[in-house]
Amino acid sequence: MRALTSVLLVFACWACGSAPGTQQRPVPAGSGDDVLFVGNSLTYTNDLPGLVQGLAAAAGIRLQTASVTFPGYSLADHLEQRDALRAVANGGWRVVVLQQGPSSLIESRELLRRDTALFDQHIRAAGARTVLFSVWPESTRQSAFADVAASYAAAAADVAGIYLPVTQAWLEAWKRDPSLALYSDDGFHPSAQGSYLAAVVIASVLTGISPAQMSAQVVRPGGSELSIPPAVATVLRTAAAAAIASTGTAVPPG
Repeated sequence: MRALTSVLLVFACWACGSAPGTQQRPVPAGSGDDVLFVGNSLTYTNDLPGLVQGLAAAAGIRLQTASVTFPGYSLADHLEQRDALRAVANGGWRVVVLQQGPSSLIESRELLRRDTALFDQHIRAAGARTVLFSVWPESTRQSAFADVAASYAAAAADVAGIYLPVTQAWLEAWKRDPSLALYSDDGFHPSAQGSYLAAVVIASVLTGISPAQMSAQVVRPGGSELSIPPAVATVLRTAAAAAIASTGTAVPPG
């Protein structure tokens, strides 16, 4: 498959949102074959886009990622606030990765599907493809994992998009080692290991590189490094591969 071409990370994460109608801020533009992330703190915690880019770089693929992320934002918030739509319209993206909260309840699933379809219209108009980053529920609601996966899978299917089975990867990891600390101390945001696992799934699907080939040491574009103990990294990579295989996630054509 064709490698993603890029040279650097543009990570657009602001401390807080602003009301529509205020002065427009700069938003990222792709260089032709890049990846835009649209989401909230589940994406910007530990700089997930940077980890994805770093994993690809360690495997010899140049992958540029950019993001528009705000704390607590749903896709509906992004549609109203419009920075993400302006970034999509700037073009240069091969895929746009969408993420919001767990969306496990029926009402939130309906909103996820509705707003994914609205985003998809803009994404297709910009010549890109929609991708759904399936996340995880709070640690106090672990029975909701299946519902989270079902919500994101439905949203992806609605638009013939790409489904990223991070939800299943977390479960696969705990099957192999229940002691893994994938949550941070707040019981919702990912730990470094949780973000690494998500990044392995995403990088593998977007590049076609096997999770087994992913490095345990990741240098983000800004120069900061994440190092996962080798034994833990092996478990996480194996879990990522199992999740991708079990969901039949297809690598997008290059």
